[in-house]
Amino acid sequence: MASIGSLIAASRLPASEARLLVAFALGVGRAHLAAHAEDDVGARAAQAIEALFARRRAGEPIAYLTGEREFFGLSLRVTPAVLIPRPETELVVEQSLEAIARLASPRVLDLGTGSGAIAVAIAHARPDAEVWGSDTSAAALDVARENAARHGVRVRFVHGVWFDALGGERFDLIAANPPYVAHGDPHLREGDLPFEPEVAQLGGPDGLDSLRHIATAARGHLRPDGWLVLEHGHDQGERCRELLAKNGYSEVEDLRDLAGLPRVCRGKFDAPRISG
Repeated sequence: MASIGSLIAASRLPASEARLLVAFALGVGRAHLAAHAEDDVGARAAQAIEALFARRRAGEPIAYLTGEREFFGLSLRVTPAVLIPRPETELVVEQSLEAIARLASPRVLDLGTGSGAIAVAIAHARPDAEVWGSDTSAAALDVARENAARHGVRVRFVHGVWFDALGGERFDLIAANPPYVAHGDPHLREGDLPFEPEVAQLGGPDGLDSLRHIATAARGHLRPDGWLVLEHGHDQGERCRELLAKNGYSEVEDLRDLAGLPRVCRGKFDAPRISG
């Protein structure tokens, strides 16, 4: 006999993680576990739970085990094809929504959309916005489309490297959480990172390759007074500000996440207005 309580106690995992995985495997809420701690789960369910425990002990992210992650109050589907949405990226959404707050029917691009987290969150908060999402990974776009459908929002997803599939489209806001980890960074061997797609993490020898490209190329896809909002590494704030200033953005600012770390850089594109 394998009871809920005995499986959790023998999991060799933090109790909170074990409870989450048991609840997922059984298809019940976590409140159910305490009330039914002595219930026998059956041999087949016990085997499935033990398999989940083993994968977690090997380091596999819980989000990939359950296929779910909450982001900006929305439950999102995640797979190993996409980065796991993180709380610090919610700051990108917050700053994006602030930038377009006074615009009616703004055009928004989530560049390198991955799971669609940023695009879906913005579209959910601003149903009047025309939201696009681009990604180089077809598998990631499948996940993003599923998340948009799950929350009943309209997002136009396009397949291509950065701006390649966008032609001459211009936007009031471009948001991105691009790869910004330097090659060889020891953090790549820690936590969830070894299990996540490298293409969505690695930003060249100094981690700034993608940030440099976006800061330059976004100028051809922003409307006058459009905003660029970029997530970056905790030690890249000063260099990100310099990149935006060098490329002609104004009102450049770096903002801190809930941990107090520099995390999101933003700037306004002062493109010349064409009269007539």
